[in-house]
Amino acid sequence: MNEENGSRSSQWYDTSCWTAGPEGQIQTQPAAAAPHPTQLPPRRSAGNPGRKGRRGNDSVRIIAVCLLAVVLIAASSLAFSGSGSLSWTPSRTDGEWGFEDYESYQDFFDSYYETSASSPSGGSSIPRATVEEGFELAPLPEPESAELTLQEIYEKCSPSVVGITAMVSDTSYFWGTGIVISESGFIATNAHIIEGAYSATVTLWNDKEYEALLVGIDSVSDLAVLKIEAKNLSPAEFCSDQVSVGDRVAAIGNPLGAELRGTMTDGIISAISRDIPYNNHSMTLLQTNAAINDGNSGGPLINMHGQVVGITNMKMKAATSSATAIEGIGFAIPVKTICSVVDELIASGSVSGRPAMGVTVGAIPANAAEYFGIPEGLYVIGVAEGSDAKVKGVLAGDIIIDVNGDNVRSTSDLSAIIAEYEVGTLMTLHIYRGGETMYINVELVETSDIY
Repeated sequence: MNEENGSRSSQWYDTSCWTAGPEGQIQTQPAAAAPHPTQLPPRRSAGNPGRKGRRGNDSVRIIAVCLLAVVLIAASSLAFSGSGSLSWTPSRTDGEWGFEDYESYQDFFDSYYETSASSPSGGSSIPRATVEEGFELAPLPEPESAELTLQEIYEKCSPSVVGITAMVSDTSYFWGTGIVISESGFIATNAHIIEGAYSATVTLWNDKEYEALLVGIDSVSDLAVLKIEAKNLSPAEFCSDQVSVGDRVAAIGNPLGAELRGTMTDGIISAISRDIPYNNHSMTLLQTNAAINDGNSGGPLINMHGQVVGITNMKMKAATSSATAIEGIGFAIPVKTICSVVDELIASGSVSGRPAMGVTVGAIPANAAEYFGIPEGLYVIGVAEGSDAKVKGVLAGDIIIDVNGDNVRSTSDLSAIIAEYEVGTLMTLHIYRGGETMYINVELVETSDIY
């Protein structure tokens, strides 16, 4: 999110400001950038809802066509950056892998996981609202009644969807979407929309505008809560039931700026429980093929009864303009995560009690391990400042073979192990470094202290 202005190009969402990388690389890429106009974007109603490679051989170039990037679909007006990579392994082709182009496994993986490995800032100078006790986001089970039509879903849900303009300077702003979660003015959205902002304006579906206060922000879950001084709003209804692959869904949001506010798209749940490493932690998200774009961030993913099942925040797209286009792979934060985080943000302004190790890791493909003669495990992409892992000497380029004696081969393996313990627990890491192995004891720290 703290990408320098010089990197904030206006190439929009189907091109990239990153150079092509080696085969199979996945990176989290900045969203699009555009200059701020002389005044804020026009507030247009969506309509009355009641009305209807580095050095490369041929094989490297072939595989580079399939480069992907996970993109936080932040704003149509300002770029931000993140880091991390999907636990995704490129498909084998008929050609060679091109490992010989790299002098060492560190050289290869630094390119394979080309990333800044930075942490989300989590900062926002938006004036704070007073926290409130007693609020609870109470999802309801999916009703047994007949499904609604898309027109009925739009009529029911669009009054709960808002536009958010978050000013980060006098000439730059973020643009995104939010969801009304209470009649009294609580608005749920994505953290990355308001990170770095000093003020936020919420625009309701009927074009009424309100200056918002910040209730709380949590970059780890990518969730935030704003508060506006309004009454008798139309809160969204959240669904308590687990979605299934194949369930029909719709998304409502504000893609590409204020001109397209209130856009509705539809699709299905493509997958559940996708573990996506991002900024030194892993997010477990729903996957959907409903079209979402820059500016949809913070908007609802809705089932066919008009209930929110997720908050959209990511999509996947080609990492270069010459790569094969990637369509219909978007992601949303599930209701279980939303409820627990939102309730705590409203009650205390932050989320506590979550353990973290403070390392960004990526899986090591078996063929890469075989070629370089290294153990399979997790490659350490980065180590967070302020973490005990940093203090104890865990380094980028290390390979974590096992944790407390349990083998780790995917980021979800590590997340599952950490989730079993509390802050302050000592974890024993079996580390491979430069042809030798060692054991390092690392204390789990409070997530909010380092991210």
